Amino acid sequence: MTVIDTYLKTISEADAAELERIRDIVHEVVPEATEVITYGMPGFKYKGKYLVAFNSFKDHLSIFPGAKPTAVLSDKLGEYKLSKGTIQFTLEKPLPDSLIKEMIDVRVAEIDSKLQSV
Repeated sequence: MTVIDTYLKTISEADAAELERIRDIVHEVVPEATEVITYGMPGFKYKGKYLVAFNSFKDHLSIFPGAKPTAVLSDKLGEYKLSKGTIQFTLEKPLPDSLIKEMIDVRVAEIDSKLQSV
């Protein structure tokens, strides 16, 4: 059992299934990502840096890819509620796999760029 498995047992089955889908996408795109609890939420680190997190709330779900992916992909996220680094969605209007993959790709590139410049 991982920290994310433990978290998923505390939320509704439907929310857990949706967050499990996102988890699977993260592992597909970044197999070396490690599962963590970050900022009190289940998430992932890549090369020791924050990659993405997600959480279940009373009336929505959120993914937290950071400010850059949210800004870069804002034209594709118009139908979702956004705030800096956060995208809210529902089970009725989930994020498409392709969009989640794009967010993760942007975040990985951002991390790699920062690590190369150090």
